[in-house]
Amino acid sequence: MTQAQPAGDRLLELVAVMSRLRRECPWDAKQTHGSLAPHLLEESYEALEALESGDPEALREELGDVLLQVMFHAEVASERTDGTGYTIDDVAGGIADKLVRRHPHVFADVTVSGADEVKQNWDAIKAAERAAKGDGPGSVLDGVPFGQPALALAAQLQRRAERAGAPPDLADLAGPGGEGDPAEPEASPSEIGAELFALVARARAAGLDPEFELRSAARAYRARVERWEQAKRA
Repeated sequence: MTQAQPAGDRLLELVAVMSRLRRECPWDAKQTHGSLAPHLLEESYEALEALESGDPEALREELGDVLLQVMFHAEVASERTDGTGYTIDDVAGGIADKLVRRHPHVFADVTVSGADEVKQNWDAIKAAERAAKGDGPGSVLDGVPFGQPALALAAQLQRRAERAGAPPDLADLAGPGGEGDPAEPEASPSEIGAELFALVARARAAGLDPEFELRSAARAYRARVERWEQAKRA
């Protein structure tokens, strides 16, 4: 009977393959963090599409493409000689240490009542880490990437604020302190913008992910347009 490979064995093979490509392939050799950035985003979207398709084989393949981007960026970083470089081991070690640190209910003697308390502890530990770095108390919204799609951004902001205990009515941007607030004229959204933000809150209250819901509606619309096109050609 053939003994199964330990989990992670082929990750070492991927490290070796990536290192060789960087040395011997003209295209791979000239890439930078900047030139690779669009591929990181593109591969992530392709993985999301595979997830939505329900095809497990397609998802496995696309996750490999996402993993390649992580390996590629780490390999580029490892070549720096100015003291800012790091390796894939540094990347893996950093996230492993973070997971252990932020899961004291698993790796230490902390007891939690459920998933909600796990999230609360995560945020508290993260805030403590930020304070230890001398970054000050900061905001629960620190680190939310504004480059993500707008619906996902709105949902993440609302989730973070909710976990911090922010009142739900803050999401009503057309209400008091919202649209037309003279104290924050640059932050005043249009009526439609305020309605969209409130719709995100409604979706979340219903237990739905607004980004996935709109993507689902977009797929349904695509199917309708395709049927309309077929009918025209008939």
